[in-house]
Amino acid sequence: MTLNELRYIVAVAQEKNFGRAAQRCFISQPALSVAIQKLEEELKTQLFERGKSEITVTPVGERIVEQAHKVLEEAARIRDIAQAGRNQLAGLFRLGAIYTVAPYLLPDLVPALNALAPDMPLEIEENITEQLEAALKTGRIDAAIIALPFQPPGIATEFLYEEPFQVVVPQRHPWAKRKTIDPSELAGEHAILLNVGHCFRDQVLESCPELNRGDAPVTRTNSLETIRNMVASGLGISVLPRDALTPKYHSRLVVPVAFAKPVPSRRIALAYRKSFPRPAAIAAIREGVATCRGTKLKVRSAA
Repeated sequence: MTLNELRYIVAVAQEKNFGRAAQRCFISQPALSVAIQKLEEELKTQLFERGKSEITVTPVGERIVEQAHKVLEEAARIRDIAQAGRNQLAGLFRLGAIYTVAPYLLPDLVPALNALAPDMPLEIEENITEQLEAALKTGRIDAAIIALPFQPPGIATEFLYEEPFQVVVPQRHPWAKRKTIDPSELAGEHAILLNVGHCFRDQVLESCPELNRGDAPVTRTNSLETIRNMVASGLGISVLPRDALTPKYHSRLVVPVAFAKPVPSRRIALAYRKSFPRPAAIAAIREGVATCRGTKLKVRSAA
């Protein structure tokens, strides 16, 4: 039994698909299948039920995958402890970020961090919150930029900034000349939202509960940029975070309109394992975010 084999079974359990798990582990699907079959033979038990369209974890497999998570997390700590014995700002830092933050923050954060810690290159992973949580626990990433609330056991969070929401409408929409819009007004419009699994979708529905009605007309997609383009095409209206509406992402075909007070918003934070032994690296990420956003650094826990 090897750590790689444990990584493979965790990936298959999360992806429910051998092909996607192989891509995530950077190996071929046949090699991953052989490795898992070898592990099953060694353990003399079946970990997965292999269906035509989806993989199901067996009951004993669930217990083994849970233990594999713990083993991988402890193994990651060995590398972290060794790194901490050297310069905490030297060596690779693996940073995750949710899909709705990464495109708008990372282009500014990477050069800012390079100036602060030139010997600490970043390895970036964009994903949904659920997958980033798993990556944190297994040590696949060192920290993640997520939206609160986020309170997994053993994970610390530090507040970074608050980001208000805005309504976006097509250029010729009657609301394009409005100064503010109340969340309740969105119910009568065709809304374009992110798919289930994106925390930003949940936050929008919490702020605009009328959109969650069973008869509300909704189109779903997987990225904010697709939403922006669909709004530009006149297919409906939507809600975007402020950072997706800065001048560098401006489209003359999409008009942002402010919400009436109280303005809905989300709180963005940095999450990392409480046992992570490079606090200076965490501080550098925090300072980099403050620098690229032009804000003063506030050191405080969001947990």
